Amino acid sequence: MAAAMTALAVAAGGLVSAAVIGVAPARADHCDPAQASQDDSRRQRDRAPDQQAPDQQAPDEQAPDQQAPDQQVPDQQVPDQQAPDQQAPDGQGQGGDQQVQGGGIVLRDPAQSPEPEDSGDALFRRDRSPRTPTTAPQDPQNPQDPQNPQDPRNPQNPQDPGDQSQDRRGRPTRTASPSPTASQDDDCKDLGPFVTDFVDIRQVQPLRLDAGIGRNGSRGTFVAQCGTNRNGHNNPDNFIVAPGVSNGAHHLHDYVGNLSTDGFSTDESLAAAGTTCRLGDKSTYFWPVLRDRKVDANVQDPDGNVGRVIRAGTVSLQFRGNATSRVVAMPRFLRLITGDAKAGTNGAANARARWSCTGFTNRISPDKYPLCPRGSQVLRILDFPSCWDGQNTDSANHRTHVVFPGQNGACPQGTRAIPQLRMLLAYTVPQGPSFAVDAFPEQKHNPVTDHADFANVMPERLMQFVVSCINRGRRC
Repeated sequence: MAAAMTALAVAAGGLVSAAVIGVAPARADHCDPAQASQDDSRRQRDRAPDQQAPDQQAPDEQAPDQQAPDQQVPDQQVPDQQAPDQQAPDGQGQGGDQQVQGGGIVLRDPAQSPEPEDSGDALFRRDRSPRTPTTAPQDPQNPQDPQNPQDPRNPQNPQDPGDQSQDRRGRPTRTASPSPTASQDDDCKDLGPFVTDFVDIRQVQPLRLDAGIGRNGSRGTFVAQCGTNRNGHNNPDNFIVAPGVSNGAHHLHDYVGNLSTDGFSTDESLAAAGTTCRLGDKSTYFWPVLRDRKVDANVQDPDGNVGRVIRAGTVSLQFRGNATSRVVAMPRFLRLITGDAKAGTNGAANARARWSCTGFTNRISPDKYPLCPRGSQVLRILDFPSCWDGQNTDSANHRTHVVFPGQNGACPQGTRAIPQLRMLLAYTVPQGPSFAVDAFPEQKHNPVTDHADFANVMPERLMQFVVSCINRGRRC
């Protein structure tokens, strides 16, 4: 029914507000979890005025301020991975905790020029305030990147969801209709996330993220430098899990790498397209965007993804080795997914969300958004499976052809280790519990639903170079 109403609205020749179809348009500040918590507290007090002690007024409940204005945290180093004299881009915070041995996470701005093979990766650093771009200038590393101001689903036009039924390549399409749960409420107080979905990163217990590398393990790394999506390549499609469908994801994706990626991408179209990556890497890397829920933007979105898009300040795409063996080359056009976009309802079996803060990267939350101290950025860590069956580039569930290593880092019998992709995305977010990841509406923006996708379109020579760097213990 929702799809039919949308189609009629589009046929009428204009963007129809949610009020026309019986739903009041959402306002982002109503969807701010911090504000919603305060409003709920006020409503409870208003409903029970006589329960309050005489001459005593309960103060307004406010979301806890997790910022620590005077706390500066020292730089944090990862053994054998810190690059000398290399500075991260503007807005990097300082580390407050010592990292657990073997659990190091390396971050480098892919927009920077490559360093010699042993330069390594720099951690986030201090002394400059983060900035989130409000426009999408052309990526200076990728002069061929087109500006995309006419894309109706570009975050530069957040209030115009566009005609989701249109095929951008002029072919008949199937259009995913909005989830009915997105249009049943006249308020977005139940959209999520909720204050309980957030945690002070300093309250998260330290843990070891990575298995220790054994004698026969592969210690090297290769970082794909593909920028941060300054050209504004966004759409709510997913050609891996919903091929041939517009708005198949019901949430907006950020893309780097292949310039053509959308719901209708094929091996052939990806191979023929341009890229934002260096060295001819035409692979596609994508993930759901984060949004600032304090800002009234994208308020007409039928799937409830309201707020201003926050672009990652730094994107690191690192290919890593295996703890117990050498790695072999990925086949071209291999498709990989990590995490479960519906983990809020499916359960945690396939969930792989990892939330942290720069400077606190030995504290990882799998199911809470982190509230970071001043000078620290929200960090998403997205590790991909890396034990390939040796035959297939995809599978029916997009998971069984490549699985995750065991707890000791070894691949299961019958599989072989390939370079493991780790995405590290760092964001400057609004203060307090007032941001959210885009999600399917019924998932209520639960942080456990974080996920990402990848398709390998590297030239074979580049993939062999990646394998050589990793197996020889080099940092490329």
